[in-house]
Amino acid sequence: MGAKRRVGRWALVIAGLGFLTAPAVQAGEITLSAAASLKEALNEIADVYLPRHPGVSVRHNFGASGVLAQQIDHGLEADIFISAHPQWLDFLHAQNLVDASGATILAYNELVVVGPPVKELKKFQDLAAWGPIAVGSPRSVPAGEYAQAAFKNAGILPSVEKKWILSKDVRAALQYAERGDVDAALVYRTDARLSPRVRVLLVVPAELYGRVSYPMALTVRGAKNSDAVEFYAFLQAAEAQSILAKYGFVLP
Repeated sequence: MGAKRRVGRWALVIAGLGFLTAPAVQAGEITLSAAASLKEALNEIADVYLPRHPGVSVRHNFGASGVLAQQIDHGLEADIFISAHPQWLDFLHAQNLVDASGATILAYNELVVVGPPVKELKKFQDLAAWGPIAVGSPRSVPAGEYAQAAFKNAGILPSVEKKWILSKDVRAALQYAERGDVDAALVYRTDARLSPRVRVLLVVPAELYGRVSYPMALTVRGAKNSDAVEFYAFLQAAEAQSILAKYGFVLP
């Protein structure tokens, strides 16, 4: 990762730099930076885990994977990083900030088009004729990067790019659709399941984009935190995996 690219993305990191002034990590504290789409599932996993481990707490930081990775690169303390795209784990690996030896895939997901229940979408290419479409910013939001690839491979990127409404993360894109600010939004299937105000209009054909995967790893700091190491193992255990499946994630 070149210096120019990192400097160019500084604005994306600003919103999260408040975390840098957080209190020093206390004994028994696990700091977790994870993709926004995992919020509900990871909160429930923590709720199951913590009563069995008195004195341990989990401090969550949810957001766009690219923003989270750059926060860590700029000094944000984190024990576990879970991305919605491999490139951001690779980015931190290149900076020698994660323990890549234990990296693994937590789960998989898929991209869908959501919109008002009255809308109909017969094929993905029809979006070229629609109005505003909400997508996560491809520079930092994996869902937006997957969406950009799908539009490009479908041959409609020039038509839709000029009417994008870019969002800070995939949940913000969903909110645009829920409020009726856009004709459609591209989000993960798991996000769509959480909203009663929109419906899935179309599952984006898998051949149009790379498989949505959630790679995770302990950071170099986290590998030295025994509580983080234990929680990291729990994330891969059957009980935690069943919670992920309940929220619609596909298990590895």
